[in-house]
Amino acid sequence: MTLSEELTWRGLVHQTTYKDITALDQDLRTFYWGVDPSADSMTLGNLAAAMMVKCFMKHGYHAVLLIGGATGLVGDPDGKKDERSLKSLKEVAHNKTAIVAQYDRLFEGQDFKLVDNYEWFKDMKYIEFLRDAGKHVPMRHMLARDFLKSRLSDQGNGISYAEFSYVLIQAYDFLHLYQNHAVTLQICGSDQWGNSIAGVDLIRRKTGGEAHVYSAPLIINRISGKKFGKSEDGAVWLDASKTTPTRFYQFWINADDKGAEEYLKIFTELSKEEIEEIMKQHKAAAHERYAQFRLAHEVTRLVHGAEARNQAEDVTFYLIGKQSISRANDSVLKIIRQEIPALKTTVNGSVIEALAGVDLAGSNTEARQLIMSNAISINGQKISRQQFEPADFQNGRLLLRRGKAFKDSALVELG
Repeated sequence: MTLSEELTWRGLVHQTTYKDITALDQDLRTFYWGVDPSADSMTLGNLAAAMMVKCFMKHGYHAVLLIGGATGLVGDPDGKKDERSLKSLKEVAHNKTAIVAQYDRLFEGQDFKLVDNYEWFKDMKYIEFLRDAGKHVPMRHMLARDFLKSRLSDQGNGISYAEFSYVLIQAYDFLHLYQNHAVTLQICGSDQWGNSIAGVDLIRRKTGGEAHVYSAPLIINRISGKKFGKSEDGAVWLDASKTTPTRFYQFWINADDKGAEEYLKIFTELSKEEIEEIMKQHKAAAHERYAQFRLAHEVTRLVHGAEARNQAEDVTFYLIGKQSISRANDSVLKIIRQEIPALKTTVNGSVIEALAGVDLAGSNTEARQLIMSNAISINGQKISRQQFEPADFQNGRLLLRRGKAFKDSALVELG
């Protein structure tokens, strides 16, 4: 399968300056892809673009991975209604270290060059920048951008000169990499298209050279129609301290049926034949969510490693009842206590007090109402009583749940 064929099959064809993407199969280039350290972790949106980057690498393209130490100090205004708060050099330095560590994990075993645009901007003189870059960027191109029109309208919140200049700074990145690292292609997320095109135009105006852009499509939740990559708690991060491996794994097993095959193509490196076989098994018994479990298995390993994936898998299987809670070892129980509320009780303790104590009910009265409405279960079995019984406890513990979602569970232990 050629690069253009794989990108097409994986659903990764979006905006590009190429008239025909089959040109990608003939002219192997050096490309760059960059992330601003606006936070100390990437999100699933970045991961989608990273997986596309890996496709290019696999097909022989040379990669330059950029960390935006300079652009991170300014902040990209595109898509934002309000001015960003400026980050300190110390905060940006911390975030850069974290993002680079994620680069190393995601692209482990791949050959790439790492660059930081702070290195070429830190000593640049203002007049030098205006002459080398600003002189070659027409104002009409910058003013024509939709987000800028919105920010400058009567209903908008305005924009500072710093954020207004962001596109110029990123355009210069492309020019610098073109001149110093032979980069002639930028790969970007769909939201970076305008900034990337500005770089192509600057290269043409400044040097007479040709450069191209290839952007990743926006991934959509096929059920909600909204941007994919958020849970009820907000963005899904690649950093384990922001989104734990268990919650990351569970995000994927909760993926919508309509999008499962698409997500397998975009977020894993499984082959066409492997994904076709997965979907065949999934469709034979869709209620078992085979595709989602395989998706979670693959993506969690990619982002967090096999050991963290295995632990996340074990914890999830206990929470959903695929494995008896009695078999959980101390290390798994420790993670379960971090993921869901936990409390101690006696063999004949109060279910009412337990529900209220772990906030599965707002009060004792609500707890009674939930039991009466058949909304409470112990170890997956609905109950209508208000006291625990000795048989409820498996090796001294049980899982108490409200409704069907395993996030609305608590670990109850004897003690």
